Amino acid sequence: LDKTNEWIRLGALIPWHKLEHLYSVYFPSKSGRPAHPFREALGTLIIQQRLMLSDRKTVKAIEEGPYLQYFIGLPRFQNKAPFQPTLLVEFRKRLNPEILEQCNEVIIQALQEAEQKAKEAVPKKRGRKPAEETPDENGNLGTAILDATCAPSYIRYPQDFSLLNEARVKLEGMIDWFYKKYGFEKKPRTYRRVAHQDYLELAKCKKRTASKIRATVRKMLAYVKRDLGYLEGYMSEGYAMTDRKMINTYLVILTLYEQQKYMWDNRVHSVEHRIVSLSQPWIRPIVRGKAKTPTEFGAKFEVILDEDGYARMTRISFDAFNESEQLQEALIQYHDRTGRWPKRVLVDQIYRTRANIAFCKEHGIRISGPKLGRCPKDEKQKQADKKTAYKDNTDRIGVERFFSLGKRCNGMGLITTRLEETSLTVISLAVLVTNLFKHAGVINFFAFYLTNETDEPERYFALFDVDEDELGA
Repeated sequence: LDKTNEWIRLGALIPWHKLEHLYSVYFPSKSGRPAHPFREALGTLIIQQRLMLSDRKTVKAIEEGPYLQYFIGLPRFQNKAPFQPTLLVEFRKRLNPEILEQCNEVIIQALQEAEQKAKEAVPKKRGRKPAEETPDENGNLGTAILDATCAPSYIRYPQDFSLLNEARVKLEGMIDWFYKKYGFEKKPRTYRRVAHQDYLELAKCKKRTASKIRATVRKMLAYVKRDLGYLEGYMSEGYAMTDRKMINTYLVILTLYEQQKYMWDNRVHSVEHRIVSLSQPWIRPIVRGKAKTPTEFGAKFEVILDEDGYARMTRISFDAFNESEQLQEALIQYHDRTGRWPKRVLVDQIYRTRANIAFCKEHGIRISGPKLGRCPKDEKQKQADKKTAYKDNTDRIGVERFFSLGKRCNGMGLITTRLEETSLTVISLAVLVTNLFKHAGVINFFAFYLTNETDEPERYFALFDVDEDELGA
């Protein structure tokens, strides 16, 4: 195999033995069928996130690619798939966000050690000394950048009449199930053809007026209420649902009907814990305020970037939250991890609450943004403040670049998994993969350049997709 291949170089950087030790504690039993090696499980998910493939296509790519088989730890190339595509679901269930956060920390430490060794060796060859930042009078050192974003899930755009129509169809299927299961003599009338025609009259309408939407929602509410009455009558007579999935769907539809009835009665368009998907009822609308997508539907998460550009997730939830509440806890985690407070923390306006400003002032941390009070009269001080604000804004772009890279290249932009726990796993995995590939190019360039004993590193810029500005020159 070609040693300069991306997957070969990446496999050599990851400390698999340390990660295997973290994973083995979750399997204390010595009996039963042995689990797949951790390198096989995590490596497969890394490949899937990086290449943004489905489960079937991921297994097919591993079956056909010797470099991918080497990356997941197979001893030799084989012409058959190492496992079935359905096993990837179990991998995502086992590797929950807590395990992936530990793996992320171990991988970051390994990347930082490799990067430090490379930087120490480069000045000996090129006569350059890396710039070192000195701590301030309080002992603070480094920069922390915080921001939050949303990882949208792959669902249909929610509309009230469409959700109610979907609920009506599912309820009619439940009624048919009761009719066949218990052998009733007569099936109740549901007028499904009329209801479907009422739905199509609005769904195919090019210009939907408010009055027409409201009238259609009223009709759909009546259809759903009648079907729910039929099912409640069956269950009151002693007949029960035996399918767990059907029971969960029925309970979700009950909640959906209550929410939609409340909004229709009160002429409002928002309700607490609003359901926007029957198949994934845990998803909530996240108001982002962006020009392209004012509202997104998925999990909201917050990350903190250190001075080296590595990200760690501080909070993730399907419910909307105010990210300013997490600033102090994120800085405390930074202090516990490094043993010091950062020199500065770069955030946007929502983080600048009085409590957060007071916390940063107490620990000698400079928080980005304008100072409270009047502007200084000294012209030199004004210019210095403008220069500092400009530098903070340019440095804060690092977290936006991280989000952009994760959404464009590492599967963070659209979550296609269907379970709540696996969706959270995919988002945590996307953060890990973005960390891994964000710095792997520079580190591998250093490693290859130093081991080949060459004085012409420019020859390898294109090979490793590395810009000379990234080398700290």
